[in-house]
Amino acid sequence: MKKTEITEMIEKFAPLQTQEPWDCSGWLVQTDNNNINKVLLCLTVTDNIVKQAEENHCDMIISHHPLFTVPIKYRNIDIYCAHTNLDKASGGTTDTLISSLGLTKTCDDGDFLRYANVNCGVNELLEKLRSISPNLRYVNNNNTTSLKKVAFCAGSGSEFVDEAYLNGADALVTGDVKFHRAIESPIVIYDIGHFESEILVLSVLKNLIHDKVNVIVATEHSPFI
Repeated sequence: MKKTEITEMIEKFAPLQTQEPWDCSGWLVQTDNNNINKVLLCLTVTDNIVKQAEENHCDMIISHHPLFTVPIKYRNIDIYCAHTNLDKASGGTTDTLISSLGLTKTCDDGDFLRYANVNCGVNELLEKLRSISPNLRYVNNNNTTSLKKVAFCAGSGSEFVDEAYLNGADALVTGDVKFHRAIESPIVIYDIGHFESEILVLSVLKNLIHDKVNVIVATEHSPFI
């Protein structure tokens, strides 16, 4: 399959023009090879990912995270990424996180935040989230016991705590929460980890293209133990 046909399917779902101005979604490496027989999907391109692509005879890597600097040793294989455009897409990164919990998105703010009505206890949602991230951390400065509306932002979304609060959310599910953001939070925060909150979206990318090209999903793990 031609590589441009593969990227067209992804961009129809997550248009490149919706990416953030600072982002680097799209082609990271383009070789002279136009025909793709096998694709490796991953969250983050690393030396190990490139090695997996070589060992599995993949012609192309599709990642979620971009590379803002591409090492010379990565430039022998086509590499494409869908980052903030995939985060914003309907059915994208955060929506996949919500549906994996058996919840239904009620609305979004047109950007990164999504919301779901839960009507459950703080510990009940905690246990659901542990099915995705056994080592999650959480903040509950006001000793909240019950939740009705929860905001979600896969990846690093602690900057949206205040926005979630102003929109009536009792909690935010995200990753990469820093100390001062946690200590000042007016709502419950569940930090499930950057990796854990985003890795699920690879299934979405696979479903977009697997009918047209051979797809394998890389073996990846969170760097945190």
